[in-house]
Amino acid sequence: MLKNVICSACGACCDDIQIDFNETGMIVGNACKLGNARFQEIICDRRIREASIRREGELKKAHWNEALQKSCQILSSAKRPLIFMGSDITCETMKAGLLLGESLGGVVDCVASVSDGLTVMGVQEAGGIGATAGQSKIRSDLAIYWDADPMESMPRHMSRYSIYPRGYWTNRGRLDRKIITINCNRTKLSDISDLNIQLKANTDFELLSALLALLHGKDPHPSAESITGLCVSQMRELLKMMKGCNFGVIYLGSGFASSCGKYRNVELAIKLVQELNGFTKFVLNSLRGHCNTGGFHQIATSLFGYPFGLDFSQGYPRYNPGEYTAVDLLRERDVDAALLISSGLDCHLPMDCMEYLAEIPIISIDSFFSPITLISDVVLPGVVDAIECEGTLYRYDDVPLYSKCITCSPFEFTESNEHTIMQIMKGLQQII
Repeated sequence: MLKNVICSACGACCDDIQIDFNETGMIVGNACKLGNARFQEIICDRRIREASIRREGELKKAHWNEALQKSCQILSSAKRPLIFMGSDITCETMKAGLLLGESLGGVVDCVASVSDGLTVMGVQEAGGIGATAGQSKIRSDLAIYWDADPMESMPRHMSRYSIYPRGYWTNRGRLDRKIITINCNRTKLSDISDLNIQLKANTDFELLSALLALLHGKDPHPSAESITGLCVSQMRELLKMMKGCNFGVIYLGSGFASSCGKYRNVELAIKLVQELNGFTKFVLNSLRGHCNTGGFHQIATSLFGYPFGLDFSQGYPRYNPGEYTAVDLLRERDVDAALLISSGLDCHLPMDCMEYLAEIPIISIDSFFSPITLISDVVLPGVVDAIECEGTLYRYDDVPLYSKCITCSPFEFTESNEHTIMQIMKGLQQII
């Protein structure tokens, strides 16, 4: 039995998973429903086992070297290729993809641009006031879930990091903690929270502005009640609980930065946390539903200074969200080829972007069949990162964890997705 295995199903990156292999398959211990499904994927029927090339309109099996050569031909002949990376890959793979994009003079983007990228932009504007999951676990006595539903997106978050563990001020666990939920829809968590704030949709910015006004001793504008759907007394009650705690944490969900205001919502939330630190200890974290979303902006920022949507067409990195991000490039038809690495783009792209994506040459490095692989011109079998190869993952609190593999790569021709990208780079050097 393998113990203390890291799960790469979501941003919690639980590190207490137990794996036991037997004759009938795999038994996964301590994992939630998402984690169990993630580990079971390596033996599922959807697994891509062989390389494929599109011939006469159909994907047909091909030799690995032939598929690599075809991939190099597509990328070398493209004037502006797009390299898009999903979140279920390691930081080492992301680094290799960034270096490949730089050498090609293309555009490199990741799933953050269609999910948590706006949170990163908010932190760039106002700075970050965060804490590790361990600090929140030990010290927090108030958890605010804002547009977040951890029961669905991160099932073990409450039991491992926020609500039920016993801590410095919370010897009785849940009994010593308060839960506040702020959402436009009622969730399962709302039923067990101590205070449930049900907002009108797209009014997060207005509520934050009103809370800041109250914090400064001023009444919010009379229109705040009609806009947010909350009376001032509810806002005062919310603020009283915030100021009265010993250590509070605001957990932002993916919907927070997607409402009107976008990254300005995050900027204002950070400013609220900054002001609350004049009364008590308060921090803010983003509950990233995807596993290693934070890894890309950490690697990209350390290498090139920008978190996502990097354009290398001028020989140096440029960054402009809304212009060099994947959705905008495909909508404006500004790329002529794409290398997709465990992308899952079919879940994120608008229809017009998908239609154009189907028109250009696509190379997919993926472990499982999906709508994206069906429209690809070259499909390269992917290795399941952090399970079949070692690598670094960033937890939702931006703490890096090094994950060891539980089994080796099932392929003789590649050891990891990083190795596959390095083989493509080597082939491109021979062509150029």
